[in-house]
Amino acid sequence: MPFETIVLAHDGALSTLTINRPKALNALNAQVIRELDQALGEVRARKETRALIVTGGGEKAFVAGADIAEMAGLTKEQALAFAAEGQRVLASLEALKVPTIAAVNGFALGGGCELALACDFIIASEKAKLGLPEVSLAVIPGFGGTQRLTRLLGKAMAKQLIFTGDAIDAAKALQLGLVNEVVAPDALLARAAELGKKIATRGPIAVAQAKKAIEQGFDLSLEKGCELERHAFVDLFGTADQKEGMKAFLEKRAASFTGQ
Repeated sequence: MPFETIVLAHDGALSTLTINRPKALNALNAQVIRELDQALGEVRARKETRALIVTGGGEKAFVAGADIAEMAGLTKEQALAFAAEGQRVLASLEALKVPTIAAVNGFALGGGCELALACDFIIASEKAKLGLPEVSLAVIPGFGGTQRLTRLLGKAMAKQLIFTGDAIDAAKALQLGLVNEVVAPDALLARAAELGKKIATRGPIAVAQAKKAIEQGFDLSLEKGCELERHAFVDLFGTADQKEGMKAFLEKRAASFTGQ
């Protein structure tokens, strides 16, 4: 499907989704959100994809935020629909079975930071700036930022960042645990691709089950979480991939997984 604001590219088992409005610093408007939803549907349907990179077009921004010009005149009813749709699409991204890597190449503010938070983890350029500055516009994050940031960093740090609206640089984000790694700008996509391709060599059903166990077990008690893990572990036995993985290990060769 052709897109106007997104580029979706595939390299074997690795797919890359680029928000591509560089003149607008890749700001999220209704069209971007709609096309993002459609692109995620394509990724979900593509059996070959085993990892997804999400990044921004150009050199300045991952996604600099929501499109304020579009938001400024919203009524309460329109604001409700906008937030609900944004939350639904980011929840769809978060729920993908394949691992997702945010490659943050510049400004990731507001909706852009929320987009990155909906990915499984973040690799950031040294030039990246991340934050949720909505209170400076007298609103709050509306695409899940108050919830995902708090779950990642804890209440006190999330409150500080959200109440002040301050953006932090990549080094501070790494220190806080908001991003996993910081790399040179020209190495960002290569590092994200390296991680994505490594994940793609692992058993895809096992990776999906591991993601499910982590996500669904996060808010459970340890006992319930371990029960969830146990069932996920058992479900993998008898798959062709489990047999191939263990046979390859015993034969001291690389495994060839089929996702079955």
